Formats: sequence, structure tokens, C-alpha cells
Amino acid sequence: MSARDRILGKLRQHAPQTAKPLPDVGSWYAMHRPLEAAAEKARRFRHFIELAHAEVHAVTAANWTETLHAVLKARAIDKLLVAEGTPHGDAALDALPPRGIECSVYDMAIEAWKSEMFNATPAGLTAARAAIAETGTLILWPNALEPRLMSLVPPVHIVLLDASKIYNTFFEAMSTEGWKNGLPTNSLLISGPSKTADIQQTLAYGAHGPKELIVLLLEGEA
Repeated sequence: MSARDRILGKLRQHAPQTAKPLPDVGSWYAMHRPLEAAAEKARRFRHFIELAHAEVHAVTAANWTETLHAVLKARAIDKLLVAEGTPHGDAALDALPPRGIECSVYDMAIEAWKSEMFNATPAGLTAARAAIAETGTLILWPNALEPRLMSLVPPVHIVLLDASKIYNTFFEAMSTEGWKNGLPTNSLLISGPSKTADIQQTLAYGAHGPKELIVLLLEGEA
């Protein structure tokens, strides 16, 4: 008998004969956070993500590209990385170039344009799958059209969030969105621009990754 078999045998010998019941997580969260109206969840999400130094703009389906243009112009940014083939990416491709904003797309392997991505891409636009009001957190679901580097590399990260997709808690988001049915290779939880407390135990923003996080909070009909 190998050492592995002996260890496993001892574990099985001392294992409890009856399994303990699983905790009722759903009931705990139901007591922990009562149901809220969509407007209240949006207000709370905005409050907490702004505390984390993010910038939030309330927009509509009719004017979000105008707000996006204003945000870029205010920072003297004339180039934006977008996800071609997505509704928000295609809308930006239609609206921004005529107004002087060059739109580049992520349409090849990163090895072919790594230098441009890291050195000549000042801002990126992505969409959030959902958000969490309790912590002011964005949930991103990277895929082939919108890889995770789009939200991790450009110094300015702009996120379009549908306000109807803001959940009270992380548990509610996972349950309602059906995460147990399949997860992507990588999902992102973002609560503000990049930050670190490694330097003399002082919280510093913009230390690595995006230095600015801008949320376009899409209200009304998405």
C-alpha cells in the first residue's frame, strides 16, 4: 500500500458518516439585504463606486455616445479602443470617427500589435454584464469580441452599464445571472480604478492598469 493510499484510508475512516446539511445561503441574503427598487440600487451603486474614485455619468440610449465624446474630448483623447461586432462597439464606430475620434478594434492576436496596445491606446470602451450595488462593483464578462485586455491595459477604462442590471448583492447577481450554468475563462469584478496599498501602506490610485474608471450609467430603455 502506498503512502497516498494509507493517507486516504485514514481520512475515510474518520470521515463523518452523515453529511452536514448545507447552509441556507439564500435565506441569509434575503434577511441581510431587503429588495430595493431599480432607482435605489442605481443610487447606491453610484455612491459606492464614486467613493472608490470612479466617475459616473447618467446617460440614455439616445445620448450616451455624445457623453462618451464629451468625456474623451475633456481629456484630449482622440483614440478609443472598441469591440467591433458588439452593439456598443458598433455604435461608437458609427458615432465617433465623424467627430474626430479614431476608433481602433481588437481584431488580431495581441502578439501582432502588443506595442500599439500598451503604448498608443489611451482609452478603451467595454460593456458591463451587470453590477453590484452593495459594493459599487462592475461585473465584466470578457469574450472573443471583447477580450479582458481591453479593460486592463488602456489608462482610461470607460464602461457602459445598463442600470436595470444592477443587483443588490454578489449572491443575487450570481443567482439571477445563472453563473452555475457556465462561467467564462475569466470574469472581472471592478470597483474603481487600479489601486495598491503596497507602497508604505498608503492607498494609491492608478498604480497599475487603468488610472481612470468612467461609468456611463444607461438609464431608461437600454
